Amino acid sequence: MTRYTDNNHSTVTNDKRNIWAGVLFGIGLAAFLDETLFHQLLRWHHFYDQSTTDIGLISDGLFHAFSWFATIGGLFILADLRRRKALYLPRWWGGVLLGAGGFQLYDGLIQHKLMRLHQIRYVENLILYDLVWNILAVVMIIIGVILVLRTNHRQPEKTASYES
Repeated sequence: MTRYTDNNHSTVTNDKRNIWAGVLFGIGLAAFLDETLFHQLLRWHHFYDQSTTDIGLISDGLFHAFSWFATIGGLFILADLRRRKALYLPRWWGGVLLGAGGFQLYDGLIQHKLMRLHQIRYVENLILYDLVWNILAVVMIIIGVILVLRTNHRQPEKTASYES
């Protein structure tokens, strides 16, 4: 997709908005997949497992709502970038991977280990699940950083001018 700079937004602002649109979408996507796969389909855990099943289901519903708010927020910014012809997909994808990986690493380290809201799965040998979860998160973050850095400091390919 061709990048433009218009009279209202600088290239720097659009570059940041491409990343933020991707980050929000990535957080929402990762949260949605986590909630759908691990909470609903596989029934490995709930968002909050330290109480009754009813509380766990309520917490899952709130978590699901959060994932949709993040996803929709990211899509609104994405639509605005497309409308302004300022969408830069490689940068957006970098943001998606940063958001998804960051969410997954936060979930794996903070929510699973520090806060102990839930575990990935309740089994005797949890280390394999933890390693796979957190290593995949770090891989997504690294690829996201590479994509963002590769798209840093690039000059816009075309400048839109609305002057007569």
